[in-house]
Amino acid sequence: MSSVAVLTQESFAEHRSGLVPQQIKVATLNSEEESDPPTYKDAFPPLPEKAACLESAQEPAGAWSNKIRPIKASVITQVFHVPLEERKYKDMNQFGEGEQAKICLEIMQRTGAHLELSLAKDQGLSIMVSGKLDAVMKARKDIVARLQTQASATVAIPKEHHRFVIGKNGEKLQDLELKTATKIQIPRPDDPSNQIKITGTKEGIEKARHEVLLISAEQDKRAVERLEVEKAFHPFIAGPYNRLVGEIMQETGTRINIPPPSVSRTEIVFTGEKEQLTQAVARIKKIYEEKKKKTTTIAVEVKKSQHKYVIGPKGNSLQEILERTGVSVEIPPSDSLSETVILRGEPEKLGQALTEVYAKANSFTVSSVSAPSWLHRFIIGKKGQNLAKITQQMPKVHIEFTEGEDKITLEGPTEDVNVAQEQIEGMVKDLINRMDYVEINIDHRFHRHLIGKSGANINRIKDQYKVSVRIPPDSEKSNLIRIEGDPQGVQQAKRELLELASRMENERTKDLIIEQRFHRTIIGQKGERIREIRDKFPEVIINFPDPAQKSDIVQLRGPKNEVEKCTKYMQKMVADLVENSYSISVPIFKQFHKNIIGKGGANIKKIREESNTKIDLPAENSNSETIVITGKRANCEAARSRILSIQKDLANIAEVEVSIPAKLHNSLIGTKGRLIRAIMEECGGVHIHFPVEGSGSDTVVIRGPSSDVEKARKQLLHLAEEKQTKSFTVDIRAKPEYHKFLIGKGGGKIRKVRDSTGARIIFPAAEDKDQDLITIIGKEDAVREAQKELEALIQSLDNVVEDYMLVDPKHHRHFVIRRGQVLREIAEEYGGVMVSFPRSGTQSDKVTLKGAKDCVEAAKKRIQEIIEDLEAQVTVECAIPQKFHRSVMGPKGSRIQQITRDYNVQIKFPDREENPVPSAEPAVQENGDEAGEGREAEPGSPRRCDIIIISGRKEKCEAAKEALEALVPVTIEVEVPFDLHRYIIGQKGSGIRKMMDEFEVNIHVPAPELQSDIIAITGLVANLDRAKSGLLERVKELQAEQEDRALRSFKLSVTVDPKYHPKIIGRKGAVITQIRLEHDVNIQFPDKDDGNQPQDQITITGYEKNTEAARDAILKIVGELEQMVSEDVPLDHRVHARIIGARGKAIRKIMDEFKVDIRFPQSGAPDPNCVTVTGLPENVEEAIDHILNLEEEYLADVVDSEALQVYMKPPAHEESKAPSKGFVVRDAPWTASSEKAPDMSSSEEFPSFGAQVAPKTLPWGPKR
Repeated sequence: MSSVAVLTQESFAEHRSGLVPQQIKVATLNSEEESDPPTYKDAFPPLPEKAACLESAQEPAGAWSNKIRPIKASVITQVFHVPLEERKYKDMNQFGEGEQAKICLEIMQRTGAHLELSLAKDQGLSIMVSGKLDAVMKARKDIVARLQTQASATVAIPKEHHRFVIGKNGEKLQDLELKTATKIQIPRPDDPSNQIKITGTKEGIEKARHEVLLISAEQDKRAVERLEVEKAFHPFIAGPYNRLVGEIMQETGTRINIPPPSVSRTEIVFTGEKEQLTQAVARIKKIYEEKKKKTTTIAVEVKKSQHKYVIGPKGNSLQEILERTGVSVEIPPSDSLSETVILRGEPEKLGQALTEVYAKANSFTVSSVSAPSWLHRFIIGKKGQNLAKITQQMPKVHIEFTEGEDKITLEGPTEDVNVAQEQIEGMVKDLINRMDYVEINIDHRFHRHLIGKSGANINRIKDQYKVSVRIPPDSEKSNLIRIEGDPQGVQQAKRELLELASRMENERTKDLIIEQRFHRTIIGQKGERIREIRDKFPEVIINFPDPAQKSDIVQLRGPKNEVEKCTKYMQKMVADLVENSYSISVPIFKQFHKNIIGKGGANIKKIREESNTKIDLPAENSNSETIVITGKRANCEAARSRILSIQKDLANIAEVEVSIPAKLHNSLIGTKGRLIRAIMEECGGVHIHFPVEGSGSDTVVIRGPSSDVEKARKQLLHLAEEKQTKSFTVDIRAKPEYHKFLIGKGGGKIRKVRDSTGARIIFPAAEDKDQDLITIIGKEDAVREAQKELEALIQSLDNVVEDYMLVDPKHHRHFVIRRGQVLREIAEEYGGVMVSFPRSGTQSDKVTLKGAKDCVEAAKKRIQEIIEDLEAQVTVECAIPQKFHRSVMGPKGSRIQQITRDYNVQIKFPDREENPVPSAEPAVQENGDEAGEGREAEPGSPRRCDIIIISGRKEKCEAAKEALEALVPVTIEVEVPFDLHRYIIGQKGSGIRKMMDEFEVNIHVPAPELQSDIIAITGLVANLDRAKSGLLERVKELQAEQEDRALRSFKLSVTVDPKYHPKIIGRKGAVITQIRLEHDVNIQFPDKDDGNQPQDQITITGYEKNTEAARDAILKIVGELEQMVSEDVPLDHRVHARIIGARGKAIRKIMDEFKVDIRFPQSGAPDPNCVTVTGLPENVEEAIDHILNLEEEYLADVVDSEALQVYMKPPAHEESKAPSKGFVVRDAPWTASSEKAPDMSSSEEFPSFGAQVAPKTLPWGPKR
C-alpha cells in the first residue's frame, strides 16, 4: 500500500502556513518587486535522526514534527492473486460474464469496496480491491470464500486455550478470520474434542494455523494456582481499597482473583507465568501467616439499623477503618438477625478501630416528624420544589414519605437531620395554620359533570379558590371528594360543588324506549356514535341498560331543555334505523340459489346495489331455502320481486293466489308455523306466502311446481273450511324414536289414519324444542277418532317385548360391519327396536330383538328380507379398463356411492396395477397344484385389474352394471384448424381449462410438432355433444377474430421528409399517440440506425379506412410544417440562461405563447450567439421581437453586474498572467557541485526510511 502526494504551488503555500513563523522564510510577492526564493533547507527541513527519536519520544527533532500531523490515507488498495489451479470458475470464454461477475457485483454492493479483475498470462486471476480498510478486509474474505477453491485443515491445541482464541465477545476470532480470510470453527464447550477446523485457501490456512499455535504457545507459558485462605483474612490480603493486591499484581504480572465478601468461597486464584506466579503466591502466604499470628478479635454489639452506616456507601467506611487502623471489621449479613460486629487486628490498634466503628454508627440518626398525610404533597411542593431546597442544603439527609401515614421519616448525619427536622416542622406548622381540607359525598354519577368538558368546571374552581380538588376515578365508584387548600377557599369550593350536585340531583330524568336490537348500532363501533351524541349534548347523561338485562329502556338525565332535545334527536335516529331495518323472507328453491348469486356473486351484488338492501342467503350446507332481505320497505319489496322473477324465468314455477279471510291466517299458520310447514313439506316443498299481519289483505300466494301448487291449494282451502266451521285441536305425546314407525314407510301409516278419520296430524320439525308433541287438528269427532288410533299405536309401542329369530352365522357380518350401520338403520325405522347378534367367534345363530311388539315384528320382517336378498345375492363382473376407474368413481367416490344407494348393491374395484409387465415364463406349479392365479390370460379376455365386482340381487346387479358402463368416458374427434389451437388453449391453458370445467370433459390438443387438426374430447356421452358444440362455437369466434385481424393488418406508407419526424412525434410522443388513439392504428417510424431502410417512409397499420384517415392527419401536420419558416437571430450568449429559465420553464412559456420552436446553440458551437426560431412567418416575427426585448432588458443587468465585479476583484488577480516558473528554491543539493539532476537509482542520494546509511557528509541535511 502506498500513497502519493502531488505538490503544487498553491498546496505548498497552504501546507507551509502550518509551520512555526520562525521556520518560514518565504518571500512575499507584491505588485512592484519579487524577493529571493527560499533556500532548500528552509523549504524542506531535514528528517530527525533515528537516535534522536529513541532518546526522547516526547521531544520530536526537526521542524517536520513540530506542527505537521501525519496524514493517513482513508482509502487503501490491495491486490490479491488467485492461481489457475485454485480458481473456482475457470471458463476462459466468459471472462467478465457469468457467475464470477455476479459474485463480484454482490461483494461490491455488500461491502462498499471497489473490485477490478484482470487475467494474467498464466490464466491466474488478479483482483484489485479499493476502499476503506474494513471494507477491503471484508471483500477479501468474500473473494477467498467465493472465487477461490476451499481447503480445510485441523489444528489441535489444549481445550483450555480455546477461549483465548475466541477472545472477549468473539472479537479475537473475528479479527483472525478477517486477517487470514478463513473460516475457523471451534468446538463447543460441552464437546470433548480439542480439534479446531480451519477452512479457506492454502495460504490462509497456513497463516491461521500459525496464529492459533502462537496463541496456544503463549498460554502454555502461563500457570494457574489456587490458595486456600480463611475468609476473615481476605481484607488484609486485598488491603485498603484493594491497593495491596493491586501492587502485587503489578509487580509480579500475575492476575489474583479474591472472591468478593458476598461469595462464601475461600480460595484465591492466581493466573500468570510460572516464575512470577510463584513469587505472588509466596508473598500472599507470607501476609496470611503474619496476620494469623499477630491478629486477635473483639466482638461488639451495634444496632442492626446502624450497620449500614458502619459499612458506608459501597463499603467505603470499612475500607477507611482498615486504612487508618489496619483492623478488619466483619459485619453480619443483612438477612441475619445478629447485631454482633467483629473487629480483627493487632491488639494495640483494636481500641482505635472500635472508637471509629462507634463514631461511624452514631454519625447517622433516624428521626420522624408528625404531619397529616394530606399535607405531604404540599410539603413536597410542585415537582418536589419545596423538598429540593432542603435536600440541596443537606444532600446526605434522606426524607421518606409513606402514603396513608401521618409522619415523615428523616435519615442522615445527626446534625443535618436535626436541621432538616426543624425546617420540616416549621413547614408543617405553617401549613396547618393556613391550610384546611374537607371531604364531601357526591354521587359518582355526577362526577363527570362536576369535572366538565376537558376539566373546564373543576379547573375553574381550582383557580378561583386556590384549592386542590381530588375526585376519585370512575373505576372506584367512590362518592368521596376531597378539597384541600386555604380554609376560606375550601369552604367556598365545597359550597359551589354541593350546589352543582344539588342542581344535578334536581335535573330531569327521562326513560326512552328503544328496542334492544338497536342499542349496539346507536352506541356504534368502539362507542363512536354515542360519543358524537354526548358531544352534541354534553350536559345530558345517557345510560344504556346492561345487555344481559334484555331491557329496552335508555335513561337520559340532565337539564330539562337539553334532555328534550336529546330525546327528539335519538327518536329520529331510531326511526331511521327502524325504516332501514324492515326485513322480509323470500323462500326460493335451493337449486336456484346459485343462479340468484350469479358468477362471482355478480347478480346478487347488482340487486344489492340497485335496491340498496342487505340480502342474506343461507349457507350452502344448510337445509334452509329462505333468503332474508333487510332495508327500507319499498326497497325490500323491489329486491324480492327481482329475486322471484329470476326463479320464475329459470323453472316452470306456477303461482296461485288463494283468498282466505285474514282472521284465519294465524290459525292456519299454527304455533311457530308448524301447521303451514307440514302442508308445505307434504306438497313437495311448495312456498306459501301469507300477507303481513295488519295489512287486511286476504290473499295467500302459493308458489312451486304446478301439480304441487294445486295439491297445496286444495289442502289449504280444506283446512280453512274446517277452521271456519269448527276447528278442534288435541296434543298427544310420543317418544321421538316412535315417530318414524307411526309415520310408516313413505308416510303410509299416517296417511291411512288421515284418510280414515279426516283429521290432520302434525309431527314436530327438527328445529322444534318439544320433540315429543304430536298435534291433531280437525273436526272434534275426527280428531277424537285419530287420537284413539294413535294412542293405541303408541301404547302398543310402549308394550316392550323380547323375541328372537335364527340367522345363519354367515350373514351376521353383513349386519354388524361399518359399526353396525344396518342395525342402526333398522332401529331408527322401527321405533328404536334393539337387535343383538351373538359375539363373533361363537357359532350361535340366535338373534335377540327387544322393543314394542309391532316394532319387533316389523324389524324381524325387515331382517328376513335382508337375508333373502343375501341368499339371492349374485356377483356380476363388469370389465372397464383401469384407466377409466377414477373417472367412473367420480369426485370422492360420489358416483359409485349414488349407484350403491340407488340399486342396493355393493361394488368393489380391483387393486391398481402400477407397472403391468407381460410374463414370458410359464406358471410355476407349487405342491403339485396348478398356479391358477398365475396362468396367462386368454387372448382377448379382460385383465384382472380391469374387472369391477358388483354384488346384490341379479336384476339390481345388471342395472348397476349398465349404470357403471354409462359412466365410462367416450372419446370423439373434432376437426379444428391447427393455427387456431394456441388460441383455444389460451394463456397458460386458461381457455381450454375453462371449457373442460364448463362441459365436464377432457380435451386433448395434439402437440405442435404433429401439425394435426384433430382435437380429442373425452367424457360422458351426455356431455360430449355439449362440449363439441361449445368447441365449434369457439372456433367460429376465433375465425371471426382472424378475419378481423387480417382487415386490421392493412399497411400504408407515407413519404415524409425526416426533418419533420420529431414534430409529428411531438413532445414525449404526445402528437403521434393522439393520432394512434384517434384512428385506432399503429404508426411505425424508420429506424435511424438502419442504413438500408428509407428514412422518409412512415408505415401505418390498421383498418384500410383508418389508415387513410391517419395518413391525412399526418400530411395535414406536414403541410402546416412546410408553411413554417426558420430565422436565425443573434442573441448575446450571456442572456441565454435567463431566457431559457429554470428547467426550461421560461422558454417553454414563450414557445407556447407564440406557437414557435426556439433552438439555442449547443456548447462548442461556432457561433454561440445564434438562436433559431421556427414557425409560421407572423408568429416567428412576434417571437423574435419578444426575445430581442428580453435580451435588451437582461443585457443591461449583465453589464451592471460585470462592472461591479471589476471593483470587487482583489489586486492579486489583476497582475499579468505571465508563464509560471513553478516552485523555485535556492541552494538545492543538485546545484551544490554541478548542474546535474540527482541520480534517482542511487541509495545514497535517495536513502530508504530507517535504512542504515554510511555517515557521509551530503547535502541531505546537517551532520548530527
